[in-house]
Amino acid sequence: MLEKIDLKKKANWSDVDERMEALEVRIGYLQRECKELGIPVMILFEGYEASGKGTMINRMIRALDPRGFQVFPMEKVDEEDRMHPYLWRFFTKTPAKGRIHIFDKSWYQGYFSEDLTPEEIRQFEKQFTDDGNLIIKFFLAITEKEQRKRLKTLEKNKSTKWRVSKEDWDQNREYDETMMAYDNLLIKTDTPNSPWTVVEAMDRKYAAMKILKTLADRMEEAVTEAKAKAEAKAAAKNKSAKDDEISSSTVAAIVGKDGVKDGKPAIKHDDFKNGVLAGIDLSKSITDEEYKKKKKNLQSRLAILHNKMYLKRVPVVLAFEGWDAGGKGGAIKRITQAIDPRGYEVVPTASPNDIEKAHHYLWRFWERFPKDGHLAIFDRTWYGRVMVERIEGFATEEEWKRAYAEINNMEAQLVKNGTVVLKFWMHIDKDEQAARFKSRQETPEKQWKITDEDWRNREKWDEYEKAVDEMIVRTSTEKAPWHIIEANDKRYARIKVLEIVDEALEKALA
Repeated sequence: MLEKIDLKKKANWSDVDERMEALEVRIGYLQRECKELGIPVMILFEGYEASGKGTMINRMIRALDPRGFQVFPMEKVDEEDRMHPYLWRFFTKTPAKGRIHIFDKSWYQGYFSEDLTPEEIRQFEKQFTDDGNLIIKFFLAITEKEQRKRLKTLEKNKSTKWRVSKEDWDQNREYDETMMAYDNLLIKTDTPNSPWTVVEAMDRKYAAMKILKTLADRMEEAVTEAKAKAEAKAAAKNKSAKDDEISSSTVAAIVGKDGVKDGKPAIKHDDFKNGVLAGIDLSKSITDEEYKKKKKNLQSRLAILHNKMYLKRVPVVLAFEGWDAGGKGGAIKRITQAIDPRGYEVVPTASPNDIEKAHHYLWRFWERFPKDGHLAIFDRTWYGRVMVERIEGFATEEEWKRAYAEINNMEAQLVKNGTVVLKFWMHIDKDEQAARFKSRQETPEKQWKITDEDWRNREKWDEYEKAVDEMIVRTSTEKAPWHIIEANDKRYARIKVLEIVDEALEKALA
């Protein structure tokens, strides 16, 4: 890709300034369009050292309303960054709907410094473009001779000398090797959803023109596509409304009485009897005496392991899902009773607020992942995407189906960083749930735990069971497995959770 670039290109048009002014007006209009349509835009600047990334960013933002964008210089990694997975510092800086975030160097540096693979980069970008983000990637290219000239110029000026490092000169001395490495990376991460634009940056006006033109064209494409999708969605909604006008007598004539026609079910349902959850033995239990003895021993071990976890800087994520009244809170409480409150956070996950809705659905969880040596306990999690959002229609079929891979990739990044990831499904049967609901209603201090929504969810038990089965099969990986907890007996469930946590920490800290 880079070898074929003609770096001699210059802006030799007589009206170059007028062209750029026209592009600035066009970009300003498109920025407003992106805001109205809720299109998040990420603009990445990569390239050789001294190729003019900062200069080009400054030139480009003249076309933008400063209230709608933010620039992130990402070259330096601070202590907080180092204590999180590599992609954390980027995911947490991704834009909300309608905003533009500009990255001066980006996650591509992880290819050279953090063993981030091209496949991981493609996965990272795809989850955003699938979610409606526009990603524009610029690579600024200059010759070896031009780079040397610019580095010398920077060094001669007292006010810019600090900008030149030993690594910059090393890159110049190893220019050919650097070009091959960049070329390999660009080729492997140039995708239809997130293509690279190589900018011939020898002539600054030519580079600025190409950047502005590319920015305008890509934003216009995104706006056109977003409008087309909105129109298609509105048309589908209107069609659906008209279809709903079919009378009940017409439906009866087509389907037959009680959904049966010619002696066969007119509407077929999947068989839920052969799923993962159906094979769980929920009769498991322990005595109160056995529970107290085991709990004391397990919590004592956990207290010691928590201290070691902090000293060895091992981060831990515990993710709790389960049926309503399945015992998530009780299990979490038995964990936190044993450990230093300064070293953990319990994250209760409710419906996303307006700020969270404006971002990718995983953004709010990346924000709360623990730094090295700390523990985060999630009471409900990112798996809501493939359960409640799937069942209740808050996510489209396309969105929740692609979420399995997005979640697996996210958890893989956590594990790659050394994070211990444990996922628990607190499993009870329908009769036990009914008994617990009734107990909550009849106990004043527990009435806050039961809501109308709990009863509504119960009516969709079979749908949720199917979704949970699929979730477990698709997202239980070797390094981030699901643990199904037999929770009809609360004491048995709490002990099993403590045992799994202790065993996992001992293994990680060995």
